[in-house]
Amino acid sequence: MLDKSAEQILDRIQPQIATLPASGIIEVVNYGRKYDDLIKLYVGEGNKPTPDFINDAAVAALRDGRTFYTWQRGLPPLRDALGSYLTNLYDTPVDRERIFVTVGGMQAVVQTMQMLVGDGANCVVPTPVWPNIYHAVQMVGGTSTKVPLELGNDGWRLDVDKLLDAVGPDTRSIYINSPGNPTGWVMSRDDMIRVRDFARERGIWIVSDEVYGRFTYDDRGNLATAPSFLQIMEPDERLIVINTFSKNWAMSGWRIGWLVAPVALGQTYESLIQYNTSGVAEFLQHGALAAVRDGEPFIAQVLEQSRKGREIVCRRFAEFSRVRFAPPAGAFYLFFAVEGETDSRQLALRIIDECHVGLAPGSAFGPGGEAYVRLCFATSPDHLEDGIDRLAKVLG
Repeated sequence: MLDKSAEQILDRIQPQIATLPASGIIEVVNYGRKYDDLIKLYVGEGNKPTPDFINDAAVAALRDGRTFYTWQRGLPPLRDALGSYLTNLYDTPVDRERIFVTVGGMQAVVQTMQMLVGDGANCVVPTPVWPNIYHAVQMVGGTSTKVPLELGNDGWRLDVDKLLDAVGPDTRSIYINSPGNPTGWVMSRDDMIRVRDFARERGIWIVSDEVYGRFTYDDRGNLATAPSFLQIMEPDERLIVINTFSKNWAMSGWRIGWLVAPVALGQTYESLIQYNTSGVAEFLQHGALAAVRDGEPFIAQVLEQSRKGREIVCRRFAEFSRVRFAPPAGAFYLFFAVEGETDSRQLALRIIDECHVGLAPGSAFGPGGEAYVRLCFATSPDHLEDGIDRLAKVLG
């Protein structure tokens, strides 16, 4: 309960900001800080630090005096490199004039919602999903319509008919996170085409969060690349694709991301970047450039570690009779439920206290996630095995 003075303060700020909830993930992260021996599996990062070839490029640029204001859209060589990276990855041309460098993938999402949603407008979102999208919409006065995924014998799936039925007269965008955080769901190319055709007919924007596009597994658990909306849509269509350096190159703390948009939005995004952040520090962008140009061998290591992590958690968690889960088709999370446990927040806090392992509560990810807990397996096998051994105290 707030005291009167606090209520008076909050009464004079925008209601959509005053009512922003605390992050359910960060609450658990902060709770776990009291344990020095905590095994941290609650956030979306591995335990590999950024490799030296990326760090060295940023340090060299810093020492070279690259500390002034720079291109709002991002350094041209970096945008060129990203265009080549995406073109090679998806075998479809992506010109640098469509690419904008942002302060992390989160800033790319916020700026996109500022542009698309606005007061009273609506965004349709499959859920459970990375919760920041809900609150990015809320911050600009919009609403989110949540369409729950379903867990069946073959894993998590989206009923596309339900997704399209959720679109109303105020809907301005459909947000798709595939491969999905926290479920590992991957949207098929056929379903992407259905959503594309529907959005085309109604003039609705597709916002595609493809952060985990490299982290996909086939039926045998081998690595693959997820389908992208870039492969099935024209460069000048209503499509925004969000990405980040955080996952592929172990750069989560650098806060650098990018987005792909129609060329016609060039000045719009340049202005949004200017008025939100005034761009990404140039010396950091030189590190990002090294990542894109020379980072494929390192990405291969990151992907292989995640593949092994998936193998470990699926094998070990199958031994826990109280646990229900589906092997994730993508991303690097195991999203699991525990028999008899319905409050994932309390379960996550108890696991920290009793096991000294940090997991994210499924309730933080929206409808359909309340009874689940998320574990990040993008870490070293030894680290992961140790964490699972500790979890046996509660889950076994």
